[in-house]
Amino acid sequence: MTGNNVSHSNRKTKTRWKANVHKQTLAIDGKPTRVKICSRCLRTMYKPPRGRKARARAAA
Repeated sequence: MTGNNVSHSNRKTKTRWKANVHKQTLAIDGKPTRVKICSRCLRTMYKPPRGRKARARAAA
């Protein structure tokens, strides 16, 4: 994604926003595999399931 940094005097310089990518070793099909993954995706993968279905599974 691209855009501008805008100073107090309203001067504009080009800037780029890049994904926060990390090298991570994950278990894929039972084997450790090194992948490049963004930190947001990594957080999403390890979140516990939430919602009505998750509560029903926890109660059972």
